[in-house]
Amino acid sequence: MESFVQLRKGRTPRRMHADLDGLKDDELGRGGFTGRTASLYRRNDPTAFRAEGPLRPVDVLAGQLEPSDATDPAGSPLLLFSNPDCRISLSRRSAEMPFHVRHVDGDLLCFVHTGSGRIETEFGPLSYRVGDWIYLPKACTWRQLPESATTLLMIEATDEFRVPPPGYLGRHFPFDPSQARVPDPEPLESDGRDEYVVRLVHEGGPTTLYYRHHPLDVEGWQGDNFPFTFNIEEYNVVTSARVHLPPTVHLFMQATGVYVMNFLPRPAESVPGTERMPWYHRNVDYDEIAFFHGGSLYGIPMPPGLISHAPQGVHHGAPEKARERSRRKFDEYDSVDWQVIAIDTRRRLVPSPEVLANDLGQHQ
Repeated sequence: MESFVQLRKGRTPRRMHADLDGLKDDELGRGGFTGRTASLYRRNDPTAFRAEGPLRPVDVLAGQLEPSDATDPAGSPLLLFSNPDCRISLSRRSAEMPFHVRHVDGDLLCFVHTGSGRIETEFGPLSYRVGDWIYLPKACTWRQLPESATTLLMIEATDEFRVPPPGYLGRHFPFDPSQARVPDPEPLESDGRDEYVVRLVHEGGPTTLYYRHHPLDVEGWQGDNFPFTFNIEEYNVVTSARVHLPPTVHLFMQATGVYVMNFLPRPAESVPGTERMPWYHRNVDYDEIAFFHGGSLYGIPMPPGLISHAPQGVHHGAPEKARERSRRKFDEYDSVDWQVIAIDTRRRLVPSPEVLANDLGQHQ
């Protein structure tokens, strides 16, 4: 139950997320920043802890993980995290797929961290480049043909991905669907081989289908269920000069229990005293995955390919040294140059054994 009554006790700043005077701003909130919240003003950094047990935060570098498709053209992506609503995987393919693939458990949303190439689909081909989101509907048949070594962050949702409903800013903020690139049909002829392999990806699988004709033989299509690509350069970032806005304003696509956000370059908050860093929080109803694509934060480089998992109920946020730097450098920087992909899930995510084995140990 939400309430219009907001209490204030003890030493608090006059403005929310501003003028902290040495206090540490820690938000305890429900509903992923949209429900009831309490801001707790602490003496110490709440992320300064050592953790043991299943809800220990983990951090891994994509470049240190070895999906089998990185070295074997017939290989597969590496599962990173999973729950009943989604599976998050990593692909590092450099060779063409010698088979076609069909994800039959849910829609697939892939972010291109590195590389370029082409995705052949039943609807037609799609070129991709760094910064692209690739959307492939559930059970769509496709094949990847990299032109250069490609790293994909892959999110498979059990429910269908949807564009968020339009809010007060209208249908074109922050995501204008008209900027998406949609394929034209391009039926492919058989090349003389005896069979075409289609690998079905599913829980308990895979299953393999063998066709005597080319599976991408579609002459035309119509409807509103189709693959597309969308580059983060086309994303309309919403910002404020007076207050650091919550992550929910950066929502890109969503499925039941899964929310995908783009944190991208934008003008920095400019009103003196405003905290420019995301406040400490323990998003008690959602697990959070942050995938660091690149950029910098007030002169601090973002580590490309870092994957960070913050389980619900566990404090996370930028370290206090970074916050102090953003205050000292307030007049030197008028923009934020970060590029971070975030995935929030309503149910707890389970890290794979490979993720746990490669944890950087920042909370051990």
